[in-house]
Amino acid sequence: MHQTTRAHRGMVTAPHHLASRAGLRVLEDGGNAIEAMVAAAAAIAVVYPHMNSLGGDNFWIIHTPDKKVVGIDACGGAAAMADIAFYKDQGLDAIPSRGKLAALTVAGAVSGWHEALKISKDQWGGKIPLGRLLEDAIHHADTGYGVTQSQAVNTRSKFSELKDAPGFSDNFLIDGVLPDEGAKFRQPRIADTLRRLAEAGLEDFYRGDLARSLASDHERAGTPLRLEDLERHRALPVTPMSVNVAGHTVFNMPPPTQGLASLLLLGVYDRLKISRAETFEYVHALVEATKQAFRVRDRYVTDPDYMDVDPADFLADSVLDDMAGNVDMTRALPWPEANSKGDTVWLGAIDSEGRAVSFIQSGYWEFGSGTVLESTGITWQNRGTSFSLDPAHHNCLQPHRRPFHTIQPALAHLSDGRVMPYGTMGGEGQPQTQAMIFSRHVLHGQGLQEAVSAPRWLLGRTWGAETTSLRMENRFDPSVVSALRSAGHDLEEIGPLDEVMGHAGALVLHPDGLIEGAADPRGDGQAAGF
Repeated sequence: MHQTTRAHRGMVTAPHHLASRAGLRVLEDGGNAIEAMVAAAAAIAVVYPHMNSLGGDNFWIIHTPDKKVVGIDACGGAAAMADIAFYKDQGLDAIPSRGKLAALTVAGAVSGWHEALKISKDQWGGKIPLGRLLEDAIHHADTGYGVTQSQAVNTRSKFSELKDAPGFSDNFLIDGVLPDEGAKFRQPRIADTLRRLAEAGLEDFYRGDLARSLASDHERAGTPLRLEDLERHRALPVTPMSVNVAGHTVFNMPPPTQGLASLLLLGVYDRLKISRAETFEYVHALVEATKQAFRVRDRYVTDPDYMDVDPADFLADSVLDDMAGNVDMTRALPWPEANSKGDTVWLGAIDSEGRAVSFIQSGYWEFGSGTVLESTGITWQNRGTSFSLDPAHHNCLQPHRRPFHTIQPALAHLSDGRVMPYGTMGGEGQPQTQAMIFSRHVLHGQGLQEAVSAPRWLLGRTWGAETTSLRMENRFDPSVVSALRSAGHDLEEIGPLDEVMGHAGALVLHPDGLIEGAADPRGDGQAAGF
């Protein structure tokens, strides 16, 4: 068992150690938590390219002592050309999951960095130059890094469905061969793209020479994205949603993310009054609370501009009471409904001034659309495949509409004054893992690293799997597994630290300045402090 990391001056946690180190170096240079996060986010876009990229989206929750928590929604909308007729005219009944037609939404990630750095400069006095923040990412892209087991396994397992995507094989194979774990992997075009951003500024991605290059690459690759789609994009400052859980305030992102589901899950679980973790009652209650939360999410959550309900209404005490009342603590509700996938990274940072960031960045599925743009080397996301081509569907495709997002960072203000940014990758698993970490650490007293390392489960699909069974790591007490089966749960036991459960992390800032951090043993990361 890894031990909880502790420090007082600052800390960064990420699912790749080089990203954690990039963020920590910025903190050591006097940077703040946002600046550290941009450095870590750029680095992890390079060294974990199967999980995220410059061609993806991100979301932020930012805590400043004695001020309101704020959020950033850096989600790109669908191309102007991308409508239902565009796909129907090509004989398609669904948006392809891979290739050129899967790359239909603007990448918002770089705009999220830009919006966060405005807060850093205007409100926190941030002064670290952009070139310094991108330094580690440029270095790793230029000189190379050692391929992780995760990248090697995912490249091999997904190659058959990705090999024909424009640019994929040229970018992700080494001399025409699938990369082995430990092989040196270089991305010189990404290094040049990051240098361009460092020189011209992040806005150049959307409204400059880089934007024009991206647009030309998209047209050449055959995607529906064009320059005007990039030019109209802006990251949005938003107010996070929140719910009271046993006296603690838990924050998450509003739609189009599934942050509402994460808050509903914890709100329902809190009402079931479970006294102890790792029991049948504990697992069953969280699984059944997940089902209640996902039913709301799957019916209502989409681009908020297209929603006819206020998501905050679902967080009312009376609604949560009713949802908890629907949970049978002796029997499992049949569950064939969950159907999302995902590949993502969650990162957190806390600086010496007590400012904290919870951050998540994603290309949706592993390697996104698989489409790699020729001039820049950027792998573009396939987030738009979450749209439906049924015009009656609540998440139907329309030009400029923002897609439903599984990704959402979490942050909590605990009743004793602690601040806790936390999160994970993993599609359907994100609200579930967030609830496990929060409940184990905050409600049931487990150590932070213990709560992240503890055995997990996953209801629903993720990582391209087709099963909707309840998958559980095989470290649970056999009596708990037996009781869950007896209650009607369709269980599948998997390995002890399976990557399908995601790469989670958490930080906790104590009122006396102590920072605690945890990284997931299922990933390649660390909590790095000083």
